[in-house]
Amino acid sequence: MTNTSSTRNTDIDSRISAPAARVVIQGVRGAFHEMAARKFLGDHIEIVPALSFRELFARANDPEQTDVAVLAIENSIAGSIIENYLLLENNALHIVGEVFLPIHQNLMALPGVKMEEIEEVHSHPMALAQCAVFFEAYPHIRLVRSDDTAASAAEIVQKGLRTRAAIASELAAQLYQLDIIAPSIETDQENYTRFYILQRDTPDDSLPENANKASVCFSLRHENGSLANILNLLARAGANLTKIQSLPLLGRPWEYRFFVDFTAKAGALKAICAILKGNTSDFKTLGLYHHGFEG
Repeated sequence: MTNTSSTRNTDIDSRISAPAARVVIQGVRGAFHEMAARKFLGDHIEIVPALSFRELFARANDPEQTDVAVLAIENSIAGSIIENYLLLENNALHIVGEVFLPIHQNLMALPGVKMEEIEEVHSHPMALAQCAVFFEAYPHIRLVRSDDTAASAAEIVQKGLRTRAAIASELAAQLYQLDIIAPSIETDQENYTRFYILQRDTPDDSLPENANKASVCFSLRHENGSLANILNLLARAGANLTKIQSLPLLGRPWEYRFFVDFTAKAGALKAICAILKGNTSDFKTLGLYHHGFEG
């Protein structure tokens, strides 16, 4: 991946822009989920934090609390977030857009703190792993796992911890008024996370004019060539497969649930979904929306 972009859906804007969209994210203010939300919806949003993905779905299903949700689904290095596929399948929320966000990990501390003063660095295990090479030059610093990158940054301010630093987003540093001691310390600079934008069903739901991507799931029998047949159907219908994820079906050995993303020309999505539904079991459309990545 070499370039990112997001295309806001005008159909979405009319539903969730007034006065300010209440957006539920996993994590606290300053999390990468908030950066993805701002990239898609703009800065005029109200963030609703959730401490887990299950809590995110619970809040997203409650019209008294939220209007829209932002959900991480896969990372270009770590791969798919399996839990979130299962939550998507078992919820009425549908995908209305996607965001590809470059992930830059920044080392931050209280204003004026120098590198030699830091004794501990706290962050999410994934962030620590992504920055392990950087800390090889600082063997005296202890790396401590936490539940959330942005929460690690917030705790430094709340407790006035001058010997502790955090790894988090640039937005977290801005919100909590921390100094970035070292920017972009991740080992792999080509690090992206893909996020889904989710909404509840509404009476006026309709296919956006610019929709060119579908996310679906279905089951197949454990038979020779069953998946190959589906892939051939997609190819003949003019669809471009962009993602496939399989999960085993409980109680049905060697049978799988497939989560598939594909792009196609405008106007062809519903016809292709109809073809898939007629050749699979337990078919479900998770979302029809505009492809959010170019490059």
